[in-house]
Amino acid sequence: MNFRKLVFAMAALAGATSFVGNGAFAQAKEQFFPVLTGRTGPVAPNATPWANGHNDYMKLVNARGGINGIRTLIEECETAYDTARGIECYERLKGKHGGATVFQPLSTGITFALTEKVPNDKIPMITSGYGRSDSADGTIFKWNFPLIGHYWVAGDVLLKHIGNQAGGMDKLKGKKIGVGYHDSAFGKEVLPILQERAAQYGFSLQLLPIAAPGVEQKATWLQVRQQQPDYVILQTWGVMTPTALKEAQAVGYPREKIFGTWWSAAEPDLKDIGQGAKGYSGVMMQHGAEPQSAVVKEILDKVHAKGQGTGPKDEVGSVLYMRGVVGAMLAVEGVRSAQERFGKGKVMTGEQARWGYENLNLTQAKLDALGFKGVMRPVSTSCADHMGSSFARVHTWDGSKFVWSSDWLEADEQVIKPLVRASAEKYAAEKKLTRRSGQDCQS
Repeated sequence: MNFRKLVFAMAALAGATSFVGNGAFAQAKEQFFPVLTGRTGPVAPNATPWANGHNDYMKLVNARGGINGIRTLIEECETAYDTARGIECYERLKGKHGGATVFQPLSTGITFALTEKVPNDKIPMITSGYGRSDSADGTIFKWNFPLIGHYWVAGDVLLKHIGNQAGGMDKLKGKKIGVGYHDSAFGKEVLPILQERAAQYGFSLQLLPIAAPGVEQKATWLQVRQQQPDYVILQTWGVMTPTALKEAQAVGYPREKIFGTWWSAAEPDLKDIGQGAKGYSGVMMQHGAEPQSAVVKEILDKVHAKGQGTGPKDEVGSVLYMRGVVGAMLAVEGVRSAQERFGKGKVMTGEQARWGYENLNLTQAKLDALGFKGVMRPVSTSCADHMGSSFARVHTWDGSKFVWSSDWLEADEQVIKPLVRASAEKYAAEKKLTRRSGQDCQS
């Protein structure tokens, strides 16, 4: 297994202590954030920018003075998007450097496996835009945090966007929507919201499972050519996405009728196809490519300009790089929130950090101050709501880059919350769990 240890300190750090502004790293106090990476294997072109963005933001936090003086420390472990390796990485890292603060598996399969482990180890898990959609219900899933959205949010927002293009959701009646999905827990996770909406609005679904890694899809797209769905939604990841778009081009299916979910619409998917993918769209929760954002400019100035960038400079601000930046920001701000209760300038345990993620209150003013103005909307969590926001946008490939093609869209919580609750209750019954009490929610 390929393990690489990356421990980042400030450029000015000469020894065990360093002074930043009026604050001080009086001791080598560090908050450990393990990083499960996918730098190898079928998702490497997509997962690598995520890790680079995550790590660069952690460096930026240290350059800003840490989390109220506490330095961030990271260590990578390579999973190659393999569940067994992900579990091994978790077990290897969970107790290191004083104990893990939070895990971000970057894999739905690994998320499902770790959901069984983190309650006993008292380590929270952030799964922004992936994992278990039902884990938004914090009264059942105490340690899971699908912050800023999950697959059902992505699917619902895409359907709203398609409906808007058609002239209203009622115009989808009688239409057929193909769904090309990774034949795994990840791919299938989007289906419940699509099936719910199909029943509600009277459109049909053509289900098109695609075996991983997805480099052979000719039979799938022959089905599309034969059945001619009005639209196609892709729930794909890694090499599967560009393969799908190339096969769509080969059978003459219009790219402007193809819509990707959150993990299916980034630059690595389309850059080699170029004009052949023009018109393809995908949902973003919440950011997209953000090269002009304040946080990107600060990373370039305080990290890359000093030769401390994790990856190539030209990827900074790209879609998946920003996804890593946002993931790191959420991880850090949960700790900052925990410090408000348990002590500023102190290293937080995983259990204390969990409280912070459950009590996040990222107002627009706070986000703007962190450099995310125009990138993100407010995020506010609670015991019952471990997601904190259900807003997203859609962007479209213009042949060389993504451009926004929708305003902010909000998933319909009146539809999604009952799905989340029912699925969470089913999980609780299977695992013999009870809902958290009001007292537990305050702890």
